[in-house]
Amino acid sequence: MTDTPHTPVLLGAILERAGPITGVWLDGTFGAGGYARGLLDRGADLVIGVDRDPLAFEMASDWAGTFGDRLRLVPGTFSELDALAGEPLDGVTLDLGVSSMQLDLAERGFSFMRDGPLDMRMGQAGVSAEDVVNEASEPLLADILYHYGEERAARRIAKAIVAERLKYRINTTLQLTDIIEKCLPRKKPGQSHPATRSFQAIRIAVNDEFGQLAQGLMAAERALKPGGRLAVVTFHSSEDRIVKRFLTERSSTGGGGSRYAPEADAKTPGFALTPRKAIAPEADEIARNPRARSAKLRIATRTDAPAQPVDPALLGLPDVRLS
Repeated sequence: MTDTPHTPVLLGAILERAGPITGVWLDGTFGAGGYARGLLDRGADLVIGVDRDPLAFEMASDWAGTFGDRLRLVPGTFSELDALAGEPLDGVTLDLGVSSMQLDLAERGFSFMRDGPLDMRMGQAGVSAEDVVNEASEPLLADILYHYGEERAARRIAKAIVAERLKYRINTTLQLTDIIEKCLPRKKPGQSHPATRSFQAIRIAVNDEFGQLAQGLMAAERALKPGGRLAVVTFHSSEDRIVKRFLTERSSTGGGGSRYAPEADAKTPGFALTPRKAIAPEADEIARNPRARSAKLRIATRTDAPAQPVDPALLGLPDVRLS
């Protein structure tokens, strides 16, 4: 088989901690196929690979056939994974964030290290980063940068973007990078690039990543069989906070009142946390793959309780809307 163009983060931990790997699994972020191949090699009877980026399936065309009918590729977003699967699942994996193949292609506009069109659309359709940067109001830009990127200089950067776009349309990644760099102190050794948080924030807004995540977690609860496993890998604190809050809410039995607060209604949890805390990569994985440094893996096991929706407000989703 042809090697995948990137190393899937925490795959070994998923295979060891979320097993046994049998039955039907869905990889909701197929990307370069690293998780799907790992699940198939470990013994899954069928893996359903879901991705909204057409490039993912184009890149898999030279190896996907080697698995025959054990691999089914389905275009779409993991927010609808239960409908896309069409059958109960034994496991679901989600590897959040931008994939290496997207970062490596300058024409996709995800990277501040490569000059390309300011795009950032994972599905290659809809509102682009160029649209957001050039048309969003200054307050909305500041909210996007602050809430999605945790950028402390959000207002300063938003003001600079608006000032520059009066002179010319900002339509390349390096144009935007240059504006951001002028707003922030020079990068010190060991620090991330000054544009990291801003690019992350705009990408999240363009692709509605937090909204998709909330819907995808609820879809996974609906799709998983009792005993099925949900494994989610996150790469920054905002994503992990949403996943943690969802699993905390859906593994809670209620109760727990005190003299300061009324007791919550008892409820039957939809998940059990297995383990209770996030799993971090080992030092040797970080040495092999620096992308793993900030990753966290959370695993939960589905109970036989009916699936229940979760109010997005409980998950801390920012109320930031492009339209």
